[in-house]
Amino acid sequence: MAAAPAIHVLTGPTAVGKTEAALDWAEQHNAEILSCDSVCVYRGMDVGSAKPTTAQQARLRHHGLDLVEPTERFSVVQFVSVARAAITDAHQRGKKILVTGGSGFYLAAFFGPVSDEYPISDAVIEMVRTLQTQGPAAVLAALQEIEGTTELPSWLDTRNPIRVVKALERRLASGRPLNSLREDFLLRPGPFADHPVTSELLERPDGELRKRIAQRTVEMLRSGLIAEAEHLLTLNLDPELASARAVGYRATMEWLQDGRRVALEGLAERINLDTWALVRKQRKWFRRLDLRPNTGK
Repeated sequence: MAAAPAIHVLTGPTAVGKTEAALDWAEQHNAEILSCDSVCVYRGMDVGSAKPTTAQQARLRHHGLDLVEPTERFSVVQFVSVARAAITDAHQRGKKILVTGGSGFYLAAFFGPVSDEYPISDAVIEMVRTLQTQGPAAVLAALQEIEGTTELPSWLDTRNPIRVVKALERRLASGRPLNSLREDFLLRPGPFADHPVTSELLERPDGELRKRIAQRTVEMLRSGLIAEAEHLLTLNLDPELASARAVGYRATMEWLQDGRRVALEGLAERINLDTWALVRKQRKWFRRLDLRPNTGK
């Protein structure tokens, strides 16, 4: 049996300069790019996601962009399916694959298990959705009740409504305690365990990264972020969708709904703060995945 194609992962916090670095690497190594960005999968969310421009996409083939509408859900399981197809397609045409992006949960797929692949019935999904209409606290309370304790496992981020929803769905579908599900999950091979995976983490000093974030925010506001947010508002998005919670878009939609009472500079400051919070989350993922900056660059 032929060896599985090699995968190179180039990641780093938002605004660090991944897009141009990825293009340069791919052109030098006869590779195509697979986006590992949970916002770039949405059509029409271009400016605020810093999606590669038309000119950048014309330089070489990209995979994983513009896959679904903002009103649709897109899971890590779907991402893995897209990634597998892209890797196979590129390999068959004699091309390598470069994975680039900063979405931690997607990145984790290349370094270990990301889903237990438990089948979740429509009845369970509907039950949990009904609970969601009562707010995150109702979902958390239901999970605590079925677990028989208010002290949920420390590895579950109970402040993240999406994680709590997923945990409740799997708890209901399997009938097994969360820790038991976690133990089995950690024993599973990752979806790309048979592929040789190399990685590179781009980083910059905090001061420099903050300046780049601020400059990018100004450019996004000039280049159409507000128009994209106005369009998202017309779609009446479920607030739990990733598209509704995306950094930059969420603040801009709230600004628009508030009648633009805050000056544009105030919106930019809010986006910068939200973006820096995202950087901190991304860096936690990098540490969890044991990704380290290349100090030789």
